[in-house]
Amino acid sequence: MMLLLLVLTWRLSAAQSFDVVVYGGTPGGVAAAVSAARMGHSVALLEYHNHLGGMSASGLGKSDIETKEAIGGLFREFVERMHRYYVARYGAGSSNAKLSREGYYYEPSVAGHMFDVMVAEQPRIQVLKRRLLVSAARQGNRVTSIRVRNRDTSMPEDYSAQVFIDATYEGDLYASAGAAYRLGRESRAEFNELHAGVVYQDHETRTFLAGTTGQGDKRIQAYTFRLCMTTNAANSRVLDAPPPDYDRTRYLAYLDDWKAGRLAPPKVMKEGLGYYAPTFGTLVRALSMADLPNGKLDINMNPRPLGFPFAELNYDYPEADWDRREQITTTIRNVTLGLIYFLQNDAAVPPDHRKLARQFHLAKDEFTDNQNFPWQLYVREARRLKGLYTLSEADVTAPENLGRTRVHADSIAAGEFPIDSFPTRRREPGHDVALEGYLLMLDRFTRPYQIPYRIMIPEQVDGVIVPVAASTTHVAYSTIRLEPTWMALGQAAGVAAHLAITAKVQPRNVDTDRLQRELLRQGQVITYFRDIDRTDPAYAAIQYYGTKGLFPTYESRSRALLGNEWMGLLPRSSNERITRGEFLRRAYERGR
Repeated sequence: MMLLLLVLTWRLSAAQSFDVVVYGGTPGGVAAAVSAARMGHSVALLEYHNHLGGMSASGLGKSDIETKEAIGGLFREFVERMHRYYVARYGAGSSNAKLSREGYYYEPSVAGHMFDVMVAEQPRIQVLKRRLLVSAARQGNRVTSIRVRNRDTSMPEDYSAQVFIDATYEGDLYASAGAAYRLGRESRAEFNELHAGVVYQDHETRTFLAGTTGQGDKRIQAYTFRLCMTTNAANSRVLDAPPPDYDRTRYLAYLDDWKAGRLAPPKVMKEGLGYYAPTFGTLVRALSMADLPNGKLDINMNPRPLGFPFAELNYDYPEADWDRREQITTTIRNVTLGLIYFLQNDAAVPPDHRKLARQFHLAKDEFTDNQNFPWQLYVREARRLKGLYTLSEADVTAPENLGRTRVHADSIAAGEFPIDSFPTRRREPGHDVALEGYLLMLDRFTRPYQIPYRIMIPEQVDGVIVPVAASTTHVAYSTIRLEPTWMALGQAAGVAAHLAITAKVQPRNVDTDRLQRELLRQGQVITYFRDIDRTDPAYAAIQYYGTKGLFPTYESRSRALLGNEWMGLLPRSSNERITRGEFLRRAYERGR
């Protein structure tokens, strides 16, 4: 009887077919699923965990974005929904609405709710949580189906599709399908990247330190958790005991940081770096903090102190099976809780520092099915696809005021966040300024840049689009690895899947001109300019032609009168008075 049941279940699972299968319920995966469904396709959205939303719903309560006008589309829609939520619930002039910062800052539970709403609005999307990828099947080079295991029933399930989208942080689907990928760090020489390989850098001055070689290796930047904590006593889950495997010696090096002045206030304050004035000069600065609505805080692990204990714990995570990944996740969870317990209770911590630390506790109304602790490990980098193009430092940097970053004719999104990588190694003898691998917000180098469609397409494997663990170097990945950028890439992946299906071609053969025009219609930003916004009638046209090399700088001069430039785009009278923007708008509408 049991054998018959297994056979029947297997046959039922083998019949599940969709236009698009998205594996990975990250923000990029949600954007891909919503995008494809809005284009009229049936979509299966599969996720390993019991929740959608990845890091944005699991502790990352603030949007990492420096140039808000550089990212639009579904991410902007998500942010606007968040802001409307706080205004509707608490009032436009409320402190909670103000703390949401126009929707860019939010409680993880609210973000998770909003992702669920966006998906539920699309009846063509079937959400399947707690699915573990087992394998991917191919016919020739094309992926035709994937097999997953239902983590609740332990039963296998098969899903076939015309297009698969790998939206995992780990790149699990494409790796299972046999696509080539990178792991670790390239050398300086491989892509001529100044910040590649083994690097020690002073995070105050950004100067290189002794020991920097630029040599490539397999090391991975540290993973942590992003906590949601509260100062509201009524909503606090107090740690009244240390976590399993607690070892106070892990954290004693923070005392050296404090005594050496490394926990003092920053020399230059900068928004978005987790600077929280009450902690300056205390051991509590081991944590980076930012205020959120409802008396909550986004808590990151500060990578600047030399006592930072999280590096090296994750080296084998990217290629490990999920049993081993869960072990690593548990270790990092316990180290995180151990740090909180140490700061709040250890006798070596000065009493006033302990008193300050005891103001912050896990929020009881967050992660209610996981003991108020985030369920998603912050996988900052794992596998990186080897795609048709590899985005590198040369694509995302440019000398200030000396032109724009490299132009890509197939750009489908803009990136803007500074190069920023967590340490790869714990403190080493003789290195008393910074941990190896740590690159802090290289905003002096990074400029808004174009992201080519080709970084989402494997070199050889067909039928797969990769918006998250995409084709970049380690250095370039440290700027695209933000949820706003991944949502933009996810939206592009969903539209590309639609075009591949309707044209009956593989994703690598999608008409990128049509892809760009559809994304622009949806409010995506594919080229950033300083001097135009969404109110400009030529907004889409200028972005489109920004991918064709018409603009050497970040200035469009849309409202300036046209001179003799761009003569080949449209016939015109030499004495016609027309603005640059209006001319390009006409050319764009005529499909020139």
